[in-house]
Amino acid sequence: MSAPERISLSPEQEKNIDARLARIEGHVRSIRRMLADHEDCDSLLVQMLAVKAAMNQVIVKVLEAQIESSIGACANETEREQALEDVKHALAMVLRRS
Repeated sequence: MSAPERISLSPEQEKNIDARLARIEGHVRSIRRMLADHEDCDSLLVQMLAVKAAMNQVIVKVLEAQIESSIGACANETEREQALEDVKHALAMVLRRS
């Protein structure tokens, strides 16, 4: 069995993802402080859902990079652009609702 193909992120994509993860990390630290301060469950849940939504956006960005490298290489230029946009839109829609 061959090793899985590595996905290469552009420097811009990597920087964007790293910044998003840093914000999520800060948000999680804030949630831990809220927990230590015995904040109410509703407030904790709201903040946790915000982290979940932010993480979904990171997942979208990584999936987009994989789509661009995988699908982008197998279609002609006109078809490729439309196919990429269609798949990106579908993934974003699904993950926003998860």
